Amino acid sequence: MSPPEPRLPAVLLAGGLARRMGGGDKCLVPLAGRPLLAHVIQAIRPQVDDLLLNANGDPARFAAFGLPVRADPLPGFPGPLAGVLAGMRWAAERGAGHVLSLPADTPFFPPDLAGQLAAAISPDHPVACAASGDREHPVIAVWSVALAPMLEEQLLAGKRRVGAFARLAGRRLVVWPAAPLDPFFNVNTPDDLALAVGRLDPT
Repeated sequence: MSPPEPRLPAVLLAGGLARRMGGGDKCLVPLAGRPLLAHVIQAIRPQVDDLLLNANGDPARFAAFGLPVRADPLPGFPGPLAGVLAGMRWAAERGAGHVLSLPADTPFFPPDLAGQLAAAISPDHPVACAASGDREHPVIAVWSVALAPMLEEQLLAGKRRVGAFARLAGRRLVVWPAAPLDPFFNVNTPDDLALAVGRLDPT
């Protein structure tokens, strides 16, 4: 197996409603004095060729990050798979054959994430998903952009589960250790935010 591209484009998925954080843009919540999204960008930018932010509503609120912003291509907040579809279309426009999808609330990505996932792609496995320990993280994945028509068809049929689509498409798992710290820890609640602060400054 070999990487589909030396450097991948990536889409950061921030299109959700963040109900467990009280609504609004979870990725803009302050973490150690900076927006959570700034930590996510810092962790992944050295690994990828370019970044897209998938977010709904007025894109001007993200202007400070200097990223292109695209909304879900389908109405009704159909979930992260719609953001993956937006990323696939954007990557294809750039001439890329694959795109890395990432949640915008996961600030501790491992430094070999993009390379390891890209290396797991093959003709029989056009999707490579991250896992840690015994837990799969299907939103953290490299996808062939050729899957876009199939993905749109699934979304229009009301099938929105990321893991189910990844398995349908033929995913391969790439596993990272979950101890001592899970690299795919994500911030869903105020308690998670407090844990993330402690992880950034353990003193």
